[in-house]
Amino acid sequence: MGKVYERIDGRLRTFIEAQHVFFTATAPLASDGHVNVSPKGRSGTLAILDELTLAYLDFGGSTAETIAHLRENSRITLMWCAFTGPPTVVRVHGRGEPVFRDDPRFAELLAHFDPAADGPGLRAIILVRAERVSDSCGFAVPFLEYREDRPLHAEYFGRKSEEEFAAYCAGKELNGVSVDGLPALPLPLPPRRV
Repeated sequence: MGKVYERIDGRLRTFIEAQHVFFTATAPLASDGHVNVSPKGRSGTLAILDELTLAYLDFGGSTAETIAHLRENSRITLMWCAFTGPPTVVRVHGRGEPVFRDDPRFAELLAHFDPAADGPGLRAIILVRAERVSDSCGFAVPFLEYREDRPLHAEYFGRKSEEEFAAYCAGKELNGVSVDGLPALPLPLPPRRV
């Protein structure tokens, strides 16, 4: 059954890197605030930097809840489920930070990802420091077959110039602030340093 680990290495690292999708969960401090769960799944957009540090690429969308919650309190949980093979669920509870495009660390962090993963619509890199790493049974997780990544997101943002992408972000009501009114994506969108 479930076990807590001191670090992400060996079998855990192999498991995480083999998954095609993971989920993030964050919440504001306010007890009446909205909890957010987001699926993440573009190939190559997650990197394990060391035994306690992960990062993933955050692309444009209609909201920025994860960013808002991390800016307010840094709490985040990442979760992977085995949809093939032995039934396993892995969770990393930790502290996260959005590293925006104008941050001096952005280029250094981006170098940890396959260059093919970088693409149009990249607005931040989410850096996560693990505080608790655990697994549990995935007995109730169904078997699902992975076919391929959906190309729609990359294609949609690939048609936009940097200026058009910045206008897109500014035009979405819940990019600059969260659903609970917390500061989210800095607007105007910071230019890329890379």
